[in-house]
Amino acid sequence: MAEKLKYFVNGQYVESKTDKYYDLVNPSTGEITGYAPNCTAEEVEEAIAAAKAAYPAWSATPAIKRAQIMYKVRDLLMENMEELTRLVAEENGKCWGEAEGDVLKAKEGTELATQVPSLMMGESTMDASKGYDTVLYRESMGVFAGIVPVNFPAMIPFGWMAPVCLATGNTMVLKAASLTPRTALRIAGLYKEAGVPDGVINIVTCSRNEINVLLDSPDVKGITFVGSTPVGKLIYERAAKSGKRVQALCQAKNHALVLEDTPIERTAAGVINSAFGCAGQRCMALSCCVVQESIADAFVAELVKQAKAIKVGPGYDKTSKLGPITYKKHYDEVIADINKGVAEGAELVLDGRNCVVEGYENGFYVGPTIFDKVTPEMTIGDEEVFGPVLCIKRVKNFEEGLKLMNANPYANGSVIFTQNGYYAREFARHTDGGMVGINVGIPVPIGFFPFAGHKNSFFGDLHCLGKDAYRFYTESKCVTTRWFDEEEMKKTEISTWDGTI
Repeated sequence: MAEKLKYFVNGQYVESKTDKYYDLVNPSTGEITGYAPNCTAEEVEEAIAAAKAAYPAWSATPAIKRAQIMYKVRDLLMENMEELTRLVAEENGKCWGEAEGDVLKAKEGTELATQVPSLMMGESTMDASKGYDTVLYRESMGVFAGIVPVNFPAMIPFGWMAPVCLATGNTMVLKAASLTPRTALRIAGLYKEAGVPDGVINIVTCSRNEINVLLDSPDVKGITFVGSTPVGKLIYERAAKSGKRVQALCQAKNHALVLEDTPIERTAAGVINSAFGCAGQRCMALSCCVVQESIADAFVAELVKQAKAIKVGPGYDKTSKLGPITYKKHYDEVIADINKGVAEGAELVLDGRNCVVEGYENGFYVGPTIFDKVTPEMTIGDEEVFGPVLCIKRVKNFEEGLKLMNANPYANGSVIFTQNGYYAREFARHTDGGMVGINVGIPVPIGFFPFAGHKNSFFGDLHCLGKDAYRFYTESKCVTTRWFDEEEMKKTEISTWDGTI
């Protein structure tokens, strides 16, 4: 029987007073499995108040103690790997290995948080000026908010956001994805089990109207958002107006440049994995390949061959290699994008529409889809589809390919496939992509480096993960000190620094 979920505030799962709920649908079957509350504005304010009340004691907890708690969180994620993987697969539709990877990325972000005693260190100089010593401390700030999309229910809230935020001494209100909230709600329970005090982490589900409470509240010091570019830009502008720090990680249209010297079969396998993994529902998917004309026909033929061999099926079937689109409305949008690509004149060489999985006919399945001879003015060639759709653009040479790629308004990641060291180096230097792959289909660095999108893929100054995350969730304080011995005190009436050097 489908259950009504509760939200998580002040260490407790609480039933909402709302009369509005979101249908939670298993995308593999199309069946309703539960309902998530559209928390009221008052309930969001309650979560902020709980985080604010918990902040003084949590921020005063020594960094090493907070690190020890994050170690325990990390252990609990691993101990509950099977359960969490199934939750991700059931509510999001990821294939089993992808769902497990989602949880492992949450573990990776938690491991970054365990390094807080060293990564939160400041700087110091003795005798910055004669007799004056200066120390820079990094301090926590207060309550932060995280706004989470549907596509990575574990990694984004509990890999990118909560671990470093909490480890640095802040508290948090997470607006979980209202259509995929179960994983986040379950991990919040693991945080409590690990020893995170009540009120330090809080989870709500709500609409955009209630999100405005987070954006406008004077008690919220910063916002981390992951989602579409139009929404991210609005959140960045609104939150920044009230003096908040903002990280807005937005959509992408990642390109790969495929040069004629690359091994075709191996390169095609890397592109297939990147383009169709997670059903294309990730901001680091390679949705465009810019291919040198001399090998384009052979490369497209190899892509089609490998894509046809992908097994489409339910996420929790461990033999599936391509799961469903996460929810029906987005399924319809992906189909509409494919239809538009056909109407705009792109050559549809592999059609994933009308994909039916036996026994799961009501699931939201789109098969691997490949368009050839796509041009930049086509919508599918310039805008994110966020589904298992790959576009091929043809160019004469490296220079034309790089220019075409850099003309795109998004710049999350970019990739080159080549055996030529000169072109690889030139590409790394001149591509607009914030994360660059050289013969690497998904150029996401390990979490000790930042997730560094550029252009319309990111709004803000400090990225999530890596040292950037530690800077985002802390502010610096410089303390300058001067001391005198008794004899010196007798010789001068100056007992305070007058600001001169």
